[in-house]
Amino acid sequence: MTHVASQTPALTRLGAIVRAARDSRPLTALSGDQLAMGLSGLCLVHCLATTIIFASIASVGGVLHNPLFHEIGLIIAIGFALVTLLAGVLSHGYMMPFAVGSFGLGIMAGALARPHDGSEVLATMIGVAVVALGHDLNRRATH
Repeated sequence: MTHVASQTPALTRLGAIVRAARDSRPLTALSGDQLAMGLSGLCLVHCLATTIIFASIASVGGVLHNPLFHEIGLIIAIGFALVTLLAGVLSHGYMMPFAVGSFGLGIMAGALARPHDGSEVLATMIGVAVVALGHDLNRRATH
């Protein structure tokens, strides 16, 4: 029996975890597209959680339902898209990620004009997903 064969499965798993942690990238090494996709995910969670909270508690008003909150969120999304998607176009030369991301931003902007009957949540979630797709295409084209 060799030394490697005598290792317990727990030590083998621990070694794999240590190697994975050593090879992982720090948060500061994430690309702008990866951060933007993460923010898109947070936006989706916000949309779903707000809808569930409003559906279950009719008296909830507050900041999350304030239109200014969503307008500022859209401005932040546009800012991230301009920085990351335009940098991608300049880097790799493909317009498709920029076009897809811009289309998603347009859907999100249009959702702000919808009545608060649930359709604005659906439109926002579709727009956020399309913007995240644009960032993913941009990330793939860059690498």
